[in-house]
Amino acid sequence: MSNSHHAGACSTARCSLAKPVRRNAVQPLRGLWLVIVMSLVSCGEAETNIKPDADTDAPISAEQARLEDFFAATWEEDLARFPASASYLGVKDQQDQWNDVSESFQLESLEITRQRLAFMDTIDTTQLSPDRTLSYRLYRLDLERTLAGAAFRHHRYVIHQYRGPHTSPISLLVNVHTIDSERDAADYIARLNNLPRYFDGVIEQISIRADKGMYLVDWMIPKIVESAGNVLAGAPFDATETPSVIWQDFNDKLMRLNLEPAIADGLRQAARKALLASVKPAYERLIAAVEAQQGMAGSEDGVWRFPSGDAFYANRLRVFTTTDLSPEDIHEAGLANVERLHGEMRAVMAELGEQGELSAFLDRVRKNPELRYPNTEKGRADYLSAARMAIDAMAEKLPDYFGVLPRAELIVKRVEPYREQSAGKAFYQSPPPDGSRPGIYYANLHDMDAMPITDLEALAFHEGLPGHHLQRAIAAELANVPDFQRHTGFTAFTEGWGLYSEYLAREMGFYQDPYSNFGRLAMELWRAARLVVDTGLHYKRWTREQAVAYLVANTPNAEYDCQRAIERYIAMPGQATAYMIGKLRIVELREMAEETLGTRFDIGAFHDTVLGSGAVPLDQLEANVQGLIQRTLSES
Repeated sequence: MSNSHHAGACSTARCSLAKPVRRNAVQPLRGLWLVIVMSLVSCGEAETNIKPDADTDAPISAEQARLEDFFAATWEEDLARFPASASYLGVKDQQDQWNDVSESFQLESLEITRQRLAFMDTIDTTQLSPDRTLSYRLYRLDLERTLAGAAFRHHRYVIHQYRGPHTSPISLLVNVHTIDSERDAADYIARLNNLPRYFDGVIEQISIRADKGMYLVDWMIPKIVESAGNVLAGAPFDATETPSVIWQDFNDKLMRLNLEPAIADGLRQAARKALLASVKPAYERLIAAVEAQQGMAGSEDGVWRFPSGDAFYANRLRVFTTTDLSPEDIHEAGLANVERLHGEMRAVMAELGEQGELSAFLDRVRKNPELRYPNTEKGRADYLSAARMAIDAMAEKLPDYFGVLPRAELIVKRVEPYREQSAGKAFYQSPPPDGSRPGIYYANLHDMDAMPITDLEALAFHEGLPGHHLQRAIAAELANVPDFQRHTGFTAFTEGWGLYSEYLAREMGFYQDPYSNFGRLAMELWRAARLVVDTGLHYKRWTREQAVAYLVANTPNAEYDCQRAIERYIAMPGQATAYMIGKLRIVELREMAEETLGTRFDIGAFHDTVLGSGAVPLDQLEANVQGLIQRTLSES
């Protein structure tokens, strides 16, 4: 798709995001679907009245039946081709396998994408219901974004310090691969034995990138090596009595089966052999492949250093924001919103009786030990307990603001020690559609200085309720939509919703402590500053030190937290811009609905409309809200 064709659809977003979001004048504002779950690239012309089919039992056209058969067939094909991703959805058909990341498999995947797009060209969309028209558009856009990004697929880091194949297999085994039977245990062992083939594909991808001169940044290498080495720490990999994370996990799960001792002992010995004969040498080869870049990797941080790096970054911004906003647009929007939020923080300072410069107050908040739990096991336990209490309190108020609520449970967990030094501050893992596992809000409590009490409520609301858990669980539980649509990801939508959820909680009566409200503003400020530093790094050629200095000067976050964040933005160019871009658009659309509908505006109906189609690009979100407005006006 050409940008010029869609300029009209994106021009409003470009203008409105370049200035602080306005206040409501009336009242306070209240893969392939399995593995390619980033944002669809779209500023396309959208249907303006998307709404649920009036009668899901009504006869459908032969053309729609043909499309739905295609959706079902390709979904099953993807489940078979990506078995590790299928495990996250509760599918156990091939739970002894990993996803294939080899070059030959990726080329095959691209050819499948082209064939699927050719099929979509044969569909007569005039014969589709409104719901299936939306499904058609989402599916097609995902194919198109995959092909648009094909030229840059080697520009993306196959491994980096933030996440990658050195930690993701362990996360899958520990958190996803349940052992409810002897067969499950055998599959777990087979998966261990199959890890070398998966890592061979990863090493091939590292080599391809090196041949093209696209190396890791030099400081990434020791961090990756350390995290990978943590996996091999403990029995049976060394002589210590402390079990490694995998060995501990397998034995804990096996013990709960209550198998006959001889059978359990046989499985245990097979797992031990797999760890020593397959897992250990595979990790050692992966570590060696990463370490081999040490002498070649440079110190420049932005992807501008890659061949066609500017074009790659522009592609990343389109993918993550689902707009055509330029790097300069996004940078300026960041500066404007940082200024807005600094102003709102000064109001909280006045409420607290604080005087002086905001920068001095930010520094006091950053260094105040009373605003943090102790860096002890009890401090970590107290943090998790407080986060659970905040989520429980939020759950009680949800029916006043939402009509549809998820069935899946939500739990709060600490990020496991083996990956906490490289993992992000907090993140969420979705439940499978069948509810066999809960959604998980992970809090990284490695350094309690980076997890201030001021931010606790906002972080819990973003990752848990009414944030990612509410949005993703509702999407997974949608009825009468194709399977792919429940799991398609658009980062501007999902992360924009998370940030909007922090904002919404203020209206719902939370953040009663001024410091907690300050924390909410600090979290939003963090996302605004991301617009500045992400584009600074990858477009304006800032150094890592420049970007860290900007965060330290303009946010209350600890310097360590700022360093980790900048390292994440370097590893995942463009991703961090989606949060603020998405949130601002959701707020604008809500204000538009409130102003148009007046007393007929219903907050629950608005939220159900936003979440009711699953994740969508921002132009489609606007179309859905316009549809709500039109239906409400026609009913009055």
